[in-house]
Amino acid sequence: MNNSYSKGLILCLLATLSWGAMFPIMTDALQYIDPFNFTTIRYGIAGLVFALILLRIEGKKGFDLGGERWGLAWLFGTFGFAGFGFLVFLGQHMAGPSGALTASIMMATMPMLGLLTIWLLKKNRPHASTFGFILMSFSGVLLVITNGNAAAVINSPSNLVANLLLISGALCWVLYTVGASYFPHWSPVRYTTITTLLGMISVITIDVVLVTTGYIAAPNISTVVIVTPHLMYLALIAGLMAVLCWNAGNKIITPTNGVLFMDVVPVTAFIISALSGVVPTPTQLMGAAITAVALILNNLNQRKLLQAKLSMVTGRN
Repeated sequence: MNNSYSKGLILCLLATLSWGAMFPIMTDALQYIDPFNFTTIRYGIAGLVFALILLRIEGKKGFDLGGERWGLAWLFGTFGFAGFGFLVFLGQHMAGPSGALTASIMMATMPMLGLLTIWLLKKNRPHASTFGFILMSFSGVLLVITNGNAAAVINSPSNLVANLLLISGALCWVLYTVGASYFPHWSPVRYTTITTLLGMISVITIDVVLVTTGYIAAPNISTVVIVTPHLMYLALIAGLMAVLCWNAGNKIITPTNGVLFMDVVPVTAFIISALSGVVPTPTQLMGAAITAVALILNNLNQRKLLQAKLSMVTGRN
């Protein structure tokens, strides 16, 4: 294993470790502040830092959207930051103490959600065997969110809504990730920065509407001071550092290998939650394991299908 490949593995590991810690940290932050104001401040900080990085790397031309599909960039930014940030953390908050565990396992379903999204958006139908792994993955998720008691979740409207919000938030991030393919000539830093800044239009608008209508209260200074460590972690570590590490790591080891690291997210969240007193049940651990196995098996299956396709092309030539 060469040094470059090892570097890619380390970068992907750092990214997913930081994402796994994000959910238990949010459990504590949500005791003091609502997910809407938190998300607005978080992405405001991250967006500013990304803008400075883009300015440093690409100069003012990196912000020039003349002739670009800025409307589409705004839409994907809205999915990625308003959709993901608001829906996931609101769902986590509604799910209560176990919300961090449920939210983290939802992140491990993103590769499967990505296959379905690409099928719908780009008419690239997954292989028949892939659907089996998708069903296997979601069966594991169901074990985690129901803890083996589906009736209790169905009969509890708040739990049902929380889970729907979480899966919707995960889907929003998948749409945001797929959105990068619509801007192939943009660098990862430019795509992240432009979509963050444009997405903040939606984030701020939604937040202002919720405050002015009385749905949420404007955060006071003392509250912001309390959650400042949480904000710094989610904005600079789970946001800025993790995204840069993830993009750089996947460029080295390829997304086919990088996607396996998504299993690190729930594992990290489960360990940190257990240390803080929220211990996952055996049923939830089994569900997480099923989802992880589905992800690994699907990854191996995709490699096999790709190899078969390459062999066919080589044979024809």
